[in-house]
Amino acid sequence: MGGFTMQNRRDFLRLLGAGAAGTLAVSTPLSVFGADELVKLTILHTNDFHSHIDPFEKDVPRNAGEGGMARRAALISQVRAETKNVLLFDAGDIYQGTPYFNFFNGKFDFELMTMMGYDAATIGNHEFDNGLEGIRSQLKYAGFPFLCANYDFSDTILAGMTVPCKIFKKGGVKVGVYGLGVELQGLVGEKNYGNTHYLDPLQTALKMEKILLEEHNTDLIVCLSHLGYSYKEEKVSDKILAAKTLHTDFIIGGHTHTFLQKPDLIKNLSGKDVIVNQVGFGGLIVGRVDFYFSKEKRHKHHDSSNISVK
Repeated sequence: MGGFTMQNRRDFLRLLGAGAAGTLAVSTPLSVFGADELVKLTILHTNDFHSHIDPFEKDVPRNAGEGGMARRAALISQVRAETKNVLLFDAGDIYQGTPYFNFFNGKFDFELMTMMGYDAATIGNHEFDNGLEGIRSQLKYAGFPFLCANYDFSDTILAGMTVPCKIFKKGGVKVGVYGLGVELQGLVGEKNYGNTHYLDPLQTALKMEKILLEEHNTDLIVCLSHLGYSYKEEKVSDKILAAKTLHTDFIIGGHTHTFLQKPDLIKNLSGKDVIVNQVGFGGLIVGRVDFYFSKEKRHKHHDSSNISVK
C-alpha cells in the first residue's frame, strides 16, 4: 500500500461531492398512510469497517473489487441529496485490518468519516488494539462523538472523552442514541483496556432507554451496539437485548460480521417490534432504514434497504 497522496485526497473529495451514478432502489409505500402529513427520517449505518479504505482486491475469492470508502461516500452523498433528514452512525471496529491502520493508527479512518459527516459511533474491541493511549491520540481526528454507555472510563486517560448517549433532532423528530460495547476481558489484553470498568449491557440499556424516554422525551431510541448479533452460549447479544428491553426501537449491530439481507424484527418486553440490523464487515454494505412519523411524532412505519457498495 502506498501513502495517501494529495491526488488520492482530491479524488476522494470529488467522489464525496459528486454522489454515485444511478439511483438507490428503496421502496417508500407512502400510500399506506393516507393523506396524513408525515415526517421521514432516514438512518444510514455501518459496522466493522476494519480500515478497508480501498475496494477489496480484484483477485480475492469473494467481493472482488467491491467496497471502498470513496464509493461509500458517494452513496451517502446521494441519499442526502434525495432526502433531507438523514443520520449516519457506525457500530464500531472502525480500524484494524489493512495496512492503512498499521500506517495511520486510525487517524485516516476518523478523518474520512468526519469528511463524510458521521453523526456518532461506538467503540469496538479493535479500537483497543493500540491500548487506551491509541484511542486517546486518535479521537482528536474524529469530528463526531463516541457513545459508550457501558464502558466506564472515569479511572483512565479516556475520562470525559466519550459520552453514554446523545440527542439528535431532524425534521422535528427527536432521536436518542446510546452505545454499548462487548465485554473486553478475554477478548482484549488487560494492558490495552487498563482500568476500564465494564458495565452489564442489558442493565445499562434499560437505564439509558428510560433516561432517553422519560427525561428527554425522545420520539425514537437507537442503540449502537458492538455486542454481536447472536451466540450459541448464554451471552448478551443484539437479539437478547432486543427481547429484554422496553423502549429501544432500533439496534444497529456490529462485532460478529453478520450479513443480514434485511433487518430482524424482535418483540420486546412491551410487545413491540425492535428493528435489529447488521451489515457484515469491510464497508461492503451501508444499512438504511427509513422511519415515518405523523405530526404527533408517533412512529407509523419503517422501510429498509441494505445498500451494496459496488
